[in-house]
Amino acid sequence: MSLKVGIIGLPNVGKSTVFNALTRTQNAEVANYPFCTIQPNRAIVPLRDARLIHLKELTGAPEAIFATIEFVDIAGLVRGASRGEGLGNQFLGNIRDVDAIVHVVRCFDDPNVVHVSGKFDPDTDIETVQLELAIADLEQLERKIERLTSAIKGDRKLIPVMEVAQELKTHLENGGPVSSFPSSDPLTSLIQELRFLTAKPVILAANVDETGLEGVNPCVQIIQAIASEQNAEFVLLCGKLEEELIGMTPDEQQEFLELAGAQESGLQQVIRKGFATLNLITYFTKNDKEVRAWQILRGTKTPQAAGIIHNDFERGFIRAEVVSFEIFAEYGSDTALKAAGLLRSEGKEYTVQDGDVILFRFNV
Repeated sequence: MSLKVGIIGLPNVGKSTVFNALTRTQNAEVANYPFCTIQPNRAIVPLRDARLIHLKELTGAPEAIFATIEFVDIAGLVRGASRGEGLGNQFLGNIRDVDAIVHVVRCFDDPNVVHVSGKFDPDTDIETVQLELAIADLEQLERKIERLTSAIKGDRKLIPVMEVAQELKTHLENGGPVSSFPSSDPLTSLIQELRFLTAKPVILAANVDETGLEGVNPCVQIIQAIASEQNAEFVLLCGKLEEELIGMTPDEQQEFLELAGAQESGLQQVIRKGFATLNLITYFTKNDKEVRAWQILRGTKTPQAAGIIHNDFERGFIRAEVVSFEIFAEYGSDTALKAAGLLRSEGKEYTVQDGDVILFRFNV
C-alpha cells in the first residue's frame, strides 16, 4: 500500500513550490497568478529509510526497494469551489482519491505575490478551504439520501444507513467535518462509497518565508492553534528554501536546514506526520536479490501483512520467521541470529511491529 497525499490550499499560497520541494523535482509550474496549476501534478517519491539502507549493507543484497509516497498537487481552491467556481468541482474530484491532505497555508507577506482575497489571513484562508470541502460533502450526501429514499422502500436493511446519513447531514450543516462524527458501521460504508473530503486526515502546513523558521511568528501560532483545535497535524516549512535542497546530498541538506533553523525537511515532517495520522508502520523483507520496505496499518497480523506482497502469501500462510531490525543490525546475519536463538517463528496471531524483518513461509 502506497501513501497518497494531496496538496491543497488557496491559489498562490505556494502549493506548487511546496510540491517541488517535497518531491525534489521542479515539475510543477510556479507562477504569480491563480490557477497556474490546471491539471494535478503527480510525483511518486521513495521513502528513504536508513534502516533499509543499513539492511542492504549487512546482507549484501544488490538492491534496496523503498516504500513510496505519491504526492498530488491539486489546483487552488477558491470560495465557491463546491459550486464550480475556479474549476472547483474538477479540483475537488481530484482530492477524493488521496489518503491524507496537506493543506498549505500562506504565512508570508509578499506584495509581489497576489493573494486571491487581496490579503492573507490564515484563519480566514483555512476556513474558506474547509468550508468548500464541507459543502461538497454535504451536496454529495444529499444526493445519496435521495437515492436511499427510493431504495429503502424495497430494502428495509438500509434504514440504519438512512438514519446515519440524515444525522450526518445535520452535522455537516452545523459546520462539523465527517471526521468528527461518531463512528459506526453505516458511517464506514458511506465513507467508503462517497469518499468524503472532510473524512480525510489533514496536515496543516504553514508556508513561511526564509526568515520565518526561527523566532515567534504570530501567523504560525494561529495555524498551530487551529491544528490543535481540529485535532490535525501541523508542519512548518519554507517552500522556497526547501527547493534549494534539490540536488544536495543528504549531509548537505541537513547542514543547510540546520543553518536555516530547521531540524527536519518538509518531506521528513510530512512523512512522519502522515504515517502517524494514518497509523502506518513499515516492515522489511530480504532475499539474495533485494531488501524491501512495506507499509501496513499498525495492528496488522502476519497473514494480512504477507498479503500485501501477494495474495497467495496470505492464502497459503504457514508461519513467519521474524526478528526486529535492531536485533538483526546488532548480530548482522541470519547465521548469528540462529546461533543465538533470536530468530522467532510466529503464527497467524502475531501482530507485526514497526521495523520487523520477516521471512514468510507459505504453501502455493
